[in-house]
Amino acid sequence: MTINEYQKLAMTTLNPALSETEVLLNGVMGLCGESGEAIDLVKKWMMQGHPLDKAHLRKELGDIAWYLAETATAIGCDLESILQENIDKLKARYPDGFDANRSQHRKSEDV
Repeated sequence: MTINEYQKLAMTTLNPALSETEVLLNGVMGLCGESGEAIDLVKKWMMQGHPLDKAHLRKELGDIAWYLAETATAIGCDLESILQENIDKLKARYPDGFDANRSQHRKSEDV
């Protein structure tokens, strides 16, 4: 499955009663919520001695992917384009791979 196929399939479960604005809000709020659930699993592993529950973490990552697809859909973008734009930005920022000096001294327009 391609990432755009995932987006199309995932959005078959989008609540059709939501307005365009509500889809965007639900998407970004969902990203925050699911990211919080993912970090909570890692926190429990690192700080509280729990075993790292990779199966649960995989499910949370899937939920993050769903909300990413929803947010992209809300702004009229496909995930492949968003991911390609991100790779292009990273290649420009780190043409030879990660460099701590380049990371610490980025141009102000490099967001």
